[in-house]
Amino acid sequence: MRISREALEAMRKKYDAEVRSGRTATNQNGNVIDQTKWIFFDRTTIEKLLEKSDPTTGGIKFYFGEYTTELAKEYFPDNPEAYDGLITLVMSAANLEGDQVEDLDFMERSGDPGAGDFENHGKQCPPTCDPDPTVN
Repeated sequence: MRISREALEAMRKKYDAEVRSGRTATNQNGNVIDQTKWIFFDRTTIEKLLEKSDPTTGGIKFYFGEYTTELAKEYFPDNPEAYDGLITLVMSAANLEGDQVEDLDFMERSGDPGAGDFENHGKQCPPTCDPDPTVN
């Protein structure tokens, strides 16, 4: 699922204020007890991003974020409380330019700093952990 730059910034801001700074993630009910274990992204989504990047220097840039209450409601209207406060990954096509990573989606070719083609919404555990592939 594509998300906007504004959504990415809101996720990054919440992550930076809580988890990245060593605090416990929170949601509308308090502290998050069962945090994200893994996230699965399908091959089609990954290949779509790789096609946008340079064949020799291209790759994918991953952003850590945390669902805000508002974004959980927007992206998961049937079950927002299951995602509220969980850590997530947002992906963007990128190229390596020397020692710098050029994010191709952060400022889409249109020049509009609000534009972008960020990918999010992989299969995430929790809440969709059954069966948990890491357990025998």
